[in-house]
Amino acid sequence: MHDTIVWISGATQGVGLGLARNVPFKNARIINLSRRKHPDFESVTFDLTDPSSWDRVRGHFIRELAAFRGKRAIFIHNAYYSEAIGVVGKVSSETYEKGVLANLAAPFVLAEAFLDACRPGYEAGLVMLSSGAAVAALEGLATYCASKVAIEHWVEVVARERESRGGTGPWVVAVRPGGVDTPALRAASEVDPELYPRVASLKRNIPNRVDIDTAGRRIWAALPPAPDTAVISFAEPPGEPAFQFGGPRIRQLAGSSWKLVYDAG
Repeated sequence: MHDTIVWISGATQGVGLGLARNVPFKNARIINLSRRKHPDFESVTFDLTDPSSWDRVRGHFIRELAAFRGKRAIFIHNAYYSEAIGVVGKVSSETYEKGVLANLAAPFVLAEAFLDACRPGYEAGLVMLSSGAAVAALEGLATYCASKVAIEHWVEVVARERESRGGTGPWVVAVRPGGVDTPALRAASEVDPELYPRVASLKRNIPNRVDIDTAGRRIWAALPPAPDTAVISFAEPPGEPAFQFGGPRIRQLAGSSWKLVYDAG
């Protein structure tokens, strides 16, 4: 019997692999969730872009946690579809649709599946990988940026739901890992600049990024999250106004009152 069970989506490469290789618990069962089996870790295969495969992960959560008698169960959703890079209208509609399914829909379906399968009797935690893109408007990454904004907002709401019910149930947190040198990032740096305008800056900044094992170790060192923490960030917000969400582009017009709509008893 393992003391700890850890699921990591996308543990075949990148940050997911760094997390899998640096799990800090000695008696841990590590399970990779991805399209490809990992040679060193137990794997459950599924495809982020194929909703018909998501129930395979849900079923695995249910079966394993129903019989689990250890100390902790953790799910880290790290995987994302990295091929939907490109200015909207230039990337193919098929690729764009896959990006929406994989990066916007799949994270919430898989996260809910894990939370629903958890039971009292052990520590349970959910980690959703976010990005500095959650607070930066980056051309060519519309669906990716939107997915990270959505993930952080989802985590904040779910964390509040947990707190308002006495702090019961799994802890939840989003993590921005900061600049990490990954195969997906290097592949993005080779995309046609007409499709992805950030290629040149991406290439320049590769030497400034940490390796996947450093990223994995520092994420684990920050878990579980401190109370009242919904997002852990190793990424600084962009200093350049051109990259920032909101700011002068927001126009607040007269209309309904926030307090009347949301705070009315």
